[in-house]
Amino acid sequence: MLPEGTRAELINRILYISPAPSLKHQETVVAITGQLYNFSLKKKIGKIYLGPVDVYLDEKNAFQPDLVLILNENISILKPDGIYGAPDFIIEILSPGTRNFDLVKKKKVYEKAGVKEYWVVDPATRECTGFLLSKGKFEELKKEKGKIVSVLLKHTFKF
Repeated sequence: MLPEGTRAELINRILYISPAPSLKHQETVVAITGQLYNFSLKKKIGKIYLGPVDVYLDEKNAFQPDLVLILNENISILKPDGIYGAPDFIIEILSPGTRNFDLVKKKKVYEKAGVKEYWVVDPATRECTGFLLSKGKFEELKKEKGKIVSVLLKHTFKF
Protein backbone atom coordinates (compact mmCIF):
# COMPACT_ATOMS: atom_id res chain seq x y z
CA MET A 1 0.00 0.00 0.00
CA LEU A 2 1.66 3.18 -1.23
CA PRO A 3 0.67 6.68 -0.18
CA GLU A 4 -1.96 8.29 -2.41
CA GLY A 5 -0.36 10.24 -5.25
CA THR A 6 2.68 7.96 -5.54
CA ARG A 7 3.52 7.53 -9.23
CA ALA A 8 3.82 3.76 -9.45
CA GLU A 9 3.11 1.21 -12.14
CA LEU A 10 3.02 -2.57 -12.09
CA ILE A 11 4.63 -4.03 -15.21
CA ASN A 12 4.60 -7.82 -15.37
CA ARG A 13 4.33 -7.97 -11.57
CA ILE A 14 7.34 -5.66 -11.00
CA LEU A 15 6.63 -2.36 -9.23
CA TYR A 16 8.22 0.76 -10.76
CA ILE A 17 8.10 4.10 -8.97
CA SER A 18 8.67 7.31 -10.96
CA PRO A 19 9.52 10.85 -9.88
CA ALA A 20 7.24 13.72 -10.81
CA PRO A 21 7.43 14.58 -14.52
CA SER A 22 9.51 17.50 -15.79
CA LEU A 23 7.96 20.84 -16.66
CA LYS A 24 8.49 20.18 -20.41
CA HIS A 25 6.67 16.87 -19.97
CA GLN A 26 3.76 18.66 -18.27
CA GLU A 27 3.64 21.39 -20.94
CA THR A 28 3.41 18.73 -23.65
CA VAL A 29 0.62 16.89 -21.81
CA VAL A 30 -1.35 20.13 -21.43
CA ALA A 31 -0.92 21.11 -25.10
CA ILE A 32 -2.12 17.72 -26.39
CA THR A 33 -4.86 17.32 -23.78
CA GLY A 34 -6.45 20.65 -24.65
CA GLN A 35 -6.87 19.67 -28.26
CA LEU A 36 -8.00 16.12 -27.56
CA TYR A 37 -10.46 17.30 -24.92
CA ASN A 38 -12.02 19.91 -27.23
CA PHE A 39 -12.22 17.35 -30.05
CA SER A 40 -13.88 14.77 -27.81
CA LEU A 41 -16.43 17.29 -26.54
CA LYS A 42 -17.29 18.48 -30.03
CA LYS A 43 -17.62 14.93 -31.43
CA LYS A 44 -19.02 13.41 -28.18
CA ILE A 45 -16.81 10.34 -28.65
CA GLY A 46 -15.99 9.33 -25.09
CA LYS A 47 -14.09 10.20 -21.93
CA ILE A 48 -10.54 11.46 -21.46
CA TYR A 49 -8.41 10.95 -18.36
CA LEU A 50 -5.01 12.32 -17.41
CA GLY A 51 -2.40 10.48 -15.40
CA PRO A 52 -2.14 9.50 -12.82
CA VAL A 53 -5.17 7.31 -13.44
CA ASP A 54 -5.00 3.60 -12.73
CA VAL A 55 -5.45 1.37 -15.76
CA TYR A 56 -5.75 -2.30 -14.82
CA LEU A 57 -4.95 -4.32 -17.93
CA ASP A 58 -4.73 -7.71 -16.19
CA GLU A 59 -3.63 -9.19 -12.86
CA LYS A 60 0.06 -8.47 -13.64
CA ASN A 61 -0.18 -4.97 -15.12
CA ALA A 62 -1.50 -1.71 -13.68
CA PHE A 63 -0.33 1.37 -15.56
CA GLN A 64 -0.73 5.12 -15.15
CA PRO A 65 -0.60 6.49 -18.71
CA ASP A 66 -0.25 10.22 -19.29
CA LEU A 67 -3.45 10.43 -21.33
CA VAL A 68 -6.19 7.91 -22.12
CA LEU A 69 -9.38 8.00 -24.14
CA ILE A 70 -12.22 5.57 -23.65
CA LEU A 71 -14.68 5.60 -26.53
CA ASN A 72 -18.40 5.62 -25.72
CA GLU A 73 -18.86 2.00 -26.73
CA ASN A 74 -16.34 0.93 -24.07
CA ILE A 75 -17.45 3.12 -21.15
CA SER A 76 -18.28 -0.04 -19.16
CA ILE A 77 -14.56 -0.48 -18.37
CA LEU A 78 -14.71 2.65 -16.19
CA LYS A 79 -15.11 1.97 -12.46
CA PRO A 80 -14.95 4.44 -9.54
CA ASP A 81 -11.37 3.47 -8.72
CA GLY A 82 -9.91 3.22 -12.24
CA ILE A 83 -10.09 1.74 -15.71
CA TYR A 84 -10.45 -2.05 -15.94
CA GLY A 85 -9.47 -3.10 -19.43
CA ALA A 86 -7.74 -1.61 -22.44
CA PRO A 87 -8.38 2.05 -23.22
CA ASP A 88 -9.00 2.69 -26.90
CA PHE A 89 -6.36 5.41 -27.25
CA ILE A 90 -3.29 6.07 -25.09
CA ILE A 91 -0.57 8.72 -25.19
CA GLU A 92 2.64 8.44 -23.17
CA ILE A 93 4.99 11.41 -22.89
CA LEU A 94 8.59 10.25 -22.56
CA SER A 95 10.74 11.08 -19.58
CA PRO A 96 14.45 10.23 -19.43
CA GLY A 97 13.77 7.29 -17.12
CA THR A 98 10.71 5.93 -18.95
CA ARG A 99 11.88 5.60 -22.58
CA ASN A 100 12.46 1.83 -22.41
CA PHE A 101 9.25 1.24 -20.46
CA ASP A 102 7.10 3.27 -22.86
CA LEU A 103 8.64 2.07 -26.13
CA VAL A 104 9.25 -1.57 -25.25
CA LYS A 105 7.72 -2.98 -22.06
CA LYS A 106 4.50 -1.00 -21.90
CA LYS A 107 4.05 -1.16 -25.68
CA LYS A 108 4.07 -4.98 -25.56
CA VAL A 109 1.50 -5.04 -22.77
CA TYR A 110 -0.71 -2.45 -24.50
CA GLU A 111 -0.58 -4.51 -27.69
CA LYS A 112 -1.48 -7.75 -25.90
CA ALA A 113 -4.28 -6.03 -23.96
CA GLY A 114 -5.87 -4.68 -27.15
CA VAL A 115 -5.23 -0.92 -27.03
CA LYS A 116 -6.38 0.25 -30.48
CA GLU A 117 -3.97 3.17 -30.89
CA TYR A 118 -0.89 4.09 -28.88
CA TRP A 119 1.30 7.19 -29.23
CA VAL A 120 4.65 7.98 -27.63
CA VAL A 121 5.74 11.62 -27.63
CA ASP A 122 9.26 12.88 -26.95
CA PRO A 123 8.82 16.35 -25.38
CA ALA A 124 12.44 17.34 -26.13
CA THR A 125 12.25 16.72 -29.89
CA ARG A 126 8.44 16.76 -30.31
CA GLU A 127 8.78 13.48 -32.24
CA CYS A 128 5.60 11.41 -32.14
CA THR A 129 5.61 7.67 -32.77
CA GLY A 130 2.26 5.97 -33.20
CA PHE A 131 1.12 2.36 -33.24
CA LEU A 132 -2.18 1.06 -34.59
CA LEU A 133 -3.51 -2.36 -33.58
CA SER A 134 -4.16 -4.54 -36.60
CA LYS A 135 -4.99 -8.23 -36.28
CA GLY A 136 -3.70 -8.26 -32.70
CA LYS A 137 -0.33 -6.65 -33.53
CA PHE A 138 0.86 -3.06 -33.44
CA GLU A 139 1.83 -1.57 -36.78
CA GLU A 140 4.04 1.50 -36.53
CA LEU A 141 2.57 4.62 -38.08
CA LYS A 142 4.55 7.36 -39.82
CA LYS A 143 6.65 9.33 -37.33
CA GLU A 144 5.53 12.92 -37.02
CA LYS A 145 7.02 16.06 -35.51
CA GLY A 146 4.75 18.18 -33.35
CA LYS A 147 1.59 16.33 -34.31
CA ILE A 148 -0.33 13.16 -33.62
CA VAL A 149 -2.12 11.88 -36.69
CA SER A 150 -4.74 9.53 -35.25
CA VAL A 151 -6.06 6.85 -37.56
CA LEU A 152 -8.62 5.73 -34.99
CA LEU A 153 -10.01 9.23 -34.42
CA LYS A 154 -9.45 10.42 -38.01
CA HIS A 155 -7.97 13.67 -36.71
CA THR A 156 -4.61 15.43 -36.38
CA PHE A 157 -3.64 17.00 -33.08
CA LYS A 158 -0.84 19.61 -33.41
CA PHE A 159 1.19 20.95 -30.52
